[in-house]
Amino acid sequence: MRSIVYSETGPSDVLRLEERSVPEPGPGEVRVRVVVSAVNPTDWKNRSGGGAAVAALQTPNQDGAGVVDAVGPGVTAFAPGDRVWSFLSAYQRSSGTAQEFTVLPVERVVPLPENASFDAGASMGVPAMTAHRALTVHDGGPSRLAPGALTGRTVLVAGGAGAVGHAAIQLAHWAGATVITTISSDAKAALATAAGADVVVNYRTDDAADRIREAAPDGVDLVVEVSPARNAALNAQVLANHGSIAVYANDGGDEVTLDVRGHFAINARYQFLLLYTVGQDALSAAAEDITAALADGALGVGEENGLPLTRFPLERTADAHDAVENGVVGKVLIDVAPEGR
Repeated sequence: MRSIVYSETGPSDVLRLEERSVPEPGPGEVRVRVVVSAVNPTDWKNRSGGGAAVAALQTPNQDGAGVVDAVGPGVTAFAPGDRVWSFLSAYQRSSGTAQEFTVLPVERVVPLPENASFDAGASMGVPAMTAHRALTVHDGGPSRLAPGALTGRTVLVAGGAGAVGHAAIQLAHWAGATVITTISSDAKAALATAAGADVVVNYRTDDAADRIREAAPDGVDLVVEVSPARNAALNAQVLANHGSIAVYANDGGDEVTLDVRGHFAINARYQFLLLYTVGQDALSAAAEDITAALADGALGVGEENGLPLTRFPLERTADAHDAVENGVVGKVLIDVAPEGR
């Protein structure tokens, strides 16, 4: 099989295409014929490292979608021919999705509804599961997402044109929330609107606090936050009593300054989250709810759904990593088996 590998961390040119033997699934494992692999910021960051050797020949990329090719002993949840999406494929393993076949623990493989494309399945994983967690940490719940779960709540999504922001808008909209998002350009506003945002605020040209308060006079119940350092003051101005701020990234700085008394007064909660260490229960809940949203047609991809797709063939995985590192808008996908799409 064709596989992208690297033996030491560094810039994207450490990635190389090799022919390798097709791996066999062990107990509790599933072998997937990968159709589409996705690239997230975590993928190029893990690969970039500091020039250190890796423990085993590593294949990058956490997320992907494809077809079950074989199952190991004890696996009853899947059978050859099942369409699936996968997540955290390269976490503490060497079997990322930038290759024609990958072997994964059954816990990291999820059924892909028949009406959902491989592109959509590959685009879930890290961004959609992060968004799910961010939307389920509010004081008073809900702990799961479904139609109606967020009815009556107002959600503010910072950076609604990013992959996590896009997924958060779609999931919150599907669950019945009023969704406000901040963006930095008219083009990104159009994407956020296509994703389902009810109110779009350009923080570069608008008075963001005033616009958000107009849309949510009683304040925002939940903030999905990509840039806590930059947005701390804004969040304090618009957060409702018992509001929560779910932080999933550190864009704009590693340290946050907070007005303690002001946050006392509104019983605010800051919740930090990292998918790698969130625990299997949270991952399983996210996978189930995201699959339900996919089946409902609520998590579409492509520019018409607010998430432009940029594609590369497998042999250009390094270019795909560079595109994400350089901040391309939308989702970067790698066609591993384009004939399977």
